[in-house]
Amino acid sequence: MNKQFLSWCGLLLILLACNMIPSASTPTIDLFATLSAATPLTGNPSAPANPAQTLIPFSNTQPTGQIVFTCQIYKTQASNQICIINADGTGFRRLTTENSVQHYYASLSPEGKSVVYSAFSELNIFEIYEMELATGNVAQLTDHLGILNGPEISPDGESIVFKFTRGASVINEIWIMDRNGQNVISIPGITGWDPTWSPDGNYILFASDMDGAIQLYTIRPNGQELHKVSDLPAIRGRSDWSPDGKYIVTYSGEAWKREVYILNADGSNAHVLSPVGGNSQGASFSPDSQWVTFTSYYDHPGDDHGCEIYILRIDGTDLRRLTDNDYCDYQPRWGP
Repeated sequence: MNKQFLSWCGLLLILLACNMIPSASTPTIDLFATLSAATPLTGNPSAPANPAQTLIPFSNTQPTGQIVFTCQIYKTQASNQICIINADGTGFRRLTTENSVQHYYASLSPEGKSVVYSAFSELNIFEIYEMELATGNVAQLTDHLGILNGPEISPDGESIVFKFTRGASVINEIWIMDRNGQNVISIPGITGWDPTWSPDGNYILFASDMDGAIQLYTIRPNGQELHKVSDLPAIRGRSDWSPDGKYIVTYSGEAWKREVYILNADGSNAHVLSPVGGNSQGASFSPDSQWVTFTSYYDHPGDDHGCEIYILRIDGTDLRRLTDNDYCDYQPRWGP
C-alpha cells in the first residue's frame, strides 16, 4: 500500500512539473480599466453620475508650448500684469512693464509668436494690444471703443474676437475685428462674454445669460446657427475648445467651490475634471489637446492671493503646479 501511495505521489509531482493539470481560467487583465478604476475621471464625488459618460483615452505625451496668464504681482487688481511660462514650468517671465496699469485676459497667437491682451486706458475704456514675444514691441489695436476684454486671434491669424461693453452699460456683446484692429463688427442678435474660436474658425464659443442662467453657446461669426451646448448649474465663463475639436472645458460652482468641467463639443458627457477642493477655474487646452491648464488654490486654500497655475491630463491624472508665488496667478491660456 505504501508503495502504491508513493507511486501516485510521484506521478502527481511529474504532472505538476509538466504543467499538465488543468486549472481555472484566468481573465485577461484590462490595464486601462484598472487605471480608470484607480483614478476615476469624475474628480468630484458629489457630482451627479452620468451613465453615458465615456472614458477619455490616456496619453503619455508630455506638455509642450507656452502658457500666458494674468499675474497679480502687486497684489492689486489695478496693477495686474501679463506673464508667461513654458508648459514644463521653466522660462517664467513678466511681459508687460507698466506697473500702475491693469492688464488682463491674455491669449497667444496661433503661431505662438505674439500675445493679445486688454489693458486699462481711462475710465470705462480698456484697449486691446498685441505684443511680439521676441522683441516686446506692442501695437495698440483699438481706440476708445469701450470696455474690451477676452481677445483671441482666429486660427487663420486674420481676425480677433473679443467682449465689448459700452461705457457703464451692463450689456455685454461679442465683437470681431481684423487682426490690425480695422473693420470692427458685432455678432448680431446675442449678448455674451469670454469668446473663443472653434479649431476650424467656423464657430465661436461664448458664455451668456440671454436665456436665464449662464450657459455656453456656439454661433457662427455672421450670427447664424446659435446653439446652447451646456447645462451646468453655475457657469461663469472663460471656457476653451480643444484644438482637435472633440472637447470643451469650462468651470462651474459656487464661490470658492468651483471645479473645472470637461464635456464633448456637443455638450454631452459633462463631468468634473479637476481634483475636488481647489476652487479651480479658467481652463484652457494644450496645443495637442491632451492637457488642460487652469488656476486653483490647492496649496493655499482660502487665500485671496493663493491661486497658482496648474496643468493635468484630460483624463484627470498627473496634476502639476507650474507657478509658486505669493500673489495670484490666473486666467491661463495655452498656446504653441
